[in-house]
Amino acid sequence: MNIVSQSACSTCHAKGACTVADYQDKEIEVTEFHGNYKTGDEVTILFKQSKGFTAVIWGYVVPFFLVLLTLIATLEITGNELHAGLLSLAILIPYYITLYFFRDHLKKVLKFEVEENV
Repeated sequence: MNIVSQSACSTCHAKGACTVADYQDKEIEVTEFHGNYKTGDEVTILFKQSKGFTAVIWGYVVPFFLVLLTLIATLEITGNELHAGLLSLAILIPYYITLYFFRDHLKKVLKFEVEENV
C-alpha cells in the first residue's frame, strides 16, 4: 500500500521559491485486513500510539544510548578520542544488522491496520 505524504506547504503557490516543500511517496505493508478493498478505495490506516512509541524506542532511543555508552566507556578505557568515536559509531552496525534479522518479528509487533471510510 502506498501513502502520499506531503507537508502543509507543499501545495503553496510559492513552493518553487521555497525549499520547505516536502512531498514523499511511502510504502507500508498491511498484513491483515478484513473486507474487500480494491485499488482506489479510500481507507484509514491505523497504528496504535503505543506501538509508535515502541518503534521510536528501537529506532532512535536504544541506538542513541548505545552510541553514548560506548563512547563514554571507550574513552574512559583507552583515553583515545578517535578510537572512542569510531567504535561508538561502529557499534551501530551490529545493532542494525540484528534489527534486520528480527524484522519479521518486528513486523508482527508493529503492524498497521485498515479501517474502511464510510
